Amino acid sequence: MAAIAHHFLPDGRRIAHRFHDGAGSVQVFLPGYMSDMAGGKACAVMDHAIARGRACLLLDYSGCGMSDGRFAEGTLTRWREEVLALLAAVVPGRDLVLIGSSMGGWLMLLTALAMPGRVCGLIGLAAAPDFTEWGYDAAQQALLAAGEIVYEANAYGPEPTPTHPAFWVDGQGNRLLGGEITLDCPVHLLHGQADPDVPWNVALKLAATLRSSAVQVTLIKDGDHRLSRPDDIALLLRTLDALAAPLS
Repeated sequence: MAAIAHHFLPDGRRIAHRFHDGAGSVQVFLPGYMSDMAGGKACAVMDHAIARGRACLLLDYSGCGMSDGRFAEGTLTRWREEVLALLAAVVPGRDLVLIGSSMGGWLMLLTALAMPGRVCGLIGLAAAPDFTEWGYDAAQQALLAAGEIVYEANAYGPEPTPTHPAFWVDGQGNRLLGGEITLDCPVHLLHGQADPDVPWNVALKLAATLRSSAVQVTLIKDGDHRLSRPDDIALLLRTLDALAAPLS
């Protein structure tokens, strides 16, 4: 595994990342909400890239993992800014394959839209674009709009999951599923049909909304939200190989 390094933004934010150089396009893993680059899928992508001699970049958003900052200040716009700054500093000008998990799938799309000429492939894992819209009921949205924090039960840890008003407001301003997503690169969407957090029809809606004609959706009948079982990881790596082969 590549060593941890840090990139400083002009305002002092320190973004932790791991980079392994190699051939071909750079594979960039974007974690989900309250996740980080130490997760099983991120580490599997890095290990696979090293074994294949490919370039790979992992990162922690500010307020997450080993990066500085407060999670409460995190928004899609803020985290996209960090991703773009890190790409410009670490892999300037190189072609990219973005892999986004859950919220990272939304951030993957926003990042690709900001630099379409460099992104040559996308892989979404239970991608969750626009979840600030469909992921909260009317009462929760009213609380968030009024500046209140919404806490929900967390199936993956002991503490409840918070949604901060700033994140929700910013998310509502970054919705994508209401119109065409003007990306033309190949896209692979992997989604579990037993996902309790992101309905699998979100993948179908995203596929229909993307302008690209090279969009594939793979539904895993018993797959959960995490898609972290050995078979799920193997599917991700096969998908990555299939996408990377024409680009090498």
